[in-house]
Amino acid sequence: MSSLPAGWYKDPADTTTQRYWDGEGWLGAAIPADAVPPDGPPVVVELPAAPPQAAAPQQPAPPQQPAPPPAPPGHYPPPGWAPPGAQPPVGWQQPPPGWQQPPPGSQQPPPGWQQPPPPGWQQPPVGFQPPQQPPAGWHQPPMHPQSWPQPPHAYLYPTPEARPHGLALAGLGQRLLARLIDIVVVLMLNVVVNGWFAYQWWQDFHPILTNYMDQLRAGAEPAMIEPTSRMSSLELAMILIATLLWLLYEAPAIAGRGQTLGKMIVGIKVVGVHSTAPIGFRRAFGRWAQLGAWTLLWWCLVGFVMQFLDSLSPTFDQRLRQAWHDKSASTVVVAVPHGATQPTVEAAPRGENPGGPE
Repeated sequence: MSSLPAGWYKDPADTTTQRYWDGEGWLGAAIPADAVPPDGPPVVVELPAAPPQAAAPQQPAPPQQPAPPPAPPGHYPPPGWAPPGAQPPVGWQQPPPGWQQPPPGSQQPPPGWQQPPPPGWQQPPVGFQPPQQPPAGWHQPPMHPQSWPQPPHAYLYPTPEARPHGLALAGLGQRLLARLIDIVVVLMLNVVVNGWFAYQWWQDFHPILTNYMDQLRAGAEPAMIEPTSRMSSLELAMILIATLLWLLYEAPAIAGRGQTLGKMIVGIKVVGVHSTAPIGFRRAFGRWAQLGAWTLLWWCLVGFVMQFLDSLSPTFDQRLRQAWHDKSASTVVVAVPHGATQPTVEAAPRGENPGGPE
C-alpha cells in the first residue's frame, strides 16, 4: 500500500498536467496543472460498448463454364499426346527422325521382329570389330609441322595453259624474231623510198660536219651544229614516209591474213579473241597505231621509249601474253603449223570467254 493520501497531484509522466490519486493508482483523465481541481475524485465516464460486427455478405457463386462440345471423329489427339509443358511418362523415348504415325488398323510387329537389312548389305567377316570411340576428354596430340598433311596448294594443281581456239600461244621468242624480220623488211623499203631524201639531207649536213671537224683539228672551240631549215624539212618528210611505209606493210596484212612476212616465216598468227574471222582493217589499224604511231615522236626520243615498253608488255600478261596493242584490238598471237592458215578448232561463241580472261 502507498502512504500517499488520495488527492490531486502532478502527473509524474507529464508535469504540465495533474491527475487524481486514489491511494492505489491514478484515476480519471488528466487536467492542466494550473487548473482548479474539483473536490473529490473525477467522474469516470464509461465508454459505450462496441457495436457487434455485421456479417460479411455472401459472394455469389461463379457461373459454371459450359462443357466444350465433343470433338468430331478423327480429330482426337494421337495416343500418348500430352499438352505442352507436361512431363513425359516414365520410359518414354523420342521417336527417330522421319517417324510417322501408323495408319488406323495397322498391327504391331510380333515380339522379336527385326528390320530386314538393306539391299546389298553383306555380313561382316568373322572377328570384325567396329571402330572404338576415343574416351571422354581425349584430344589429338600436337604434330610436328614437318608431319602436317600437305594442303592442296595451287602449285600442286598448275593452271593449264590457255589455248585460244585450240591453238597454243605464240612464244615470246617467236614474236621477237618475227618483229625483227619485219623491221628489216620495213628498213629495206625505207632505203628504196627514203633514199633520195636521205641523200639530199646528207648534202646539206656534210659541209657542216666538215667545218666542225676542221675546228676540232685546229684546236679551236667548235660552234654548235645547227641544222638548216631544209634539213629539218627533210627529216620530217623521212619520218612521215617511214611511218606510212610501216602502216602499209603491216595493217593490210594483219587485217586479211593475220600474218606479216615475219610472222609467216616464224609460224605465228594474229587472231581475234572471240572469233577466228579476219579482224578487218579498222581493228588492224588500231592495233598498229598503238605501236607504230609513236614513230612520229622519234625526234624527241619519246617514241622510242613507248615502243620499247610496248614490245615488253607481253611479259606482263602471263595468261594470254597480250601486248598493249593486242589488248587495244582484242587480239591474241597464236602459233600455227607451217602451211596452215586457219585454226584446226572452231572458235567458241562470244560470251564464253575462250582462252580465259582478256
